Amino acid sequence: GDALGLQEKLDSAGSAMIEVDRQPFKITKEMIKMEKVLTKQTGQSFIPSVIEPSFGIGRIIYGILEHAFYTRDASQDRESGTVSRDVLRLPAVIAPIKCSVLPLSSNEIFVPFTQRLHSGLVRLGVAAKLDESSVAIGRRYARTDEIGIPFGCTVDFDSVTDETCTLRERDSMQQIRAKINEMPSIIKRLVEGELSWEQVRATYPKFES
Repeated sequence: GDALGLQEKLDSAGSAMIEVDRQPFKITKEMIKMEKVLTKQTGQSFIPSVIEPSFGIGRIIYGILEHAFYTRDASQDRESGTVSRDVLRLPAVIAPIKCSVLPLSSNEIFVPFTQRLHSGLVRLGVAAKLDESSVAIGRRYARTDEIGIPFGCTVDFDSVTDETCTLRERDSMQQIRAKINEMPSIIKRLVEGELSWEQVRATYPKFES
């Protein structure tokens, strides 16, 4: 390229003009020596500088699960206090199931209230899971936390007398109490981001088991 052209000028005229930092200089063939050589290169090391923008659905889901899953230490678990529990902290907007409906026990007296609550959630388009198993309520809370359900409603003996139920938030494990008829609307607004859990706590009475 430029070196070969400069060599030709030096060979033919004995001198040539070059420019360095916008300053012209005259050089002669005695001042420099150029030669063309052939070298054998057996290997070359380099650092890749290309990013592969691969955004397949599998990688996205893996990333979400990796960031959302954690183990709640026993010392931080007020409901257990003795064992560590796995939690899938999925945001409510992407959690497949938004709310669990749990009777306090398998007593048939709770059935009309859990059915009404579950139907109200489904009617508003809120994906809900009704768990009427005889497992202790604490273990059912742990199961819902592990599969990423952000909210849980529990029907207890107070529900039978005053038509209220509790609402538990997965990450804080805090609970409030509200009317069963109001609960589907509260949960829907929480899931859609119209309400924050702090606003709900400030509006409804706190419940402690």
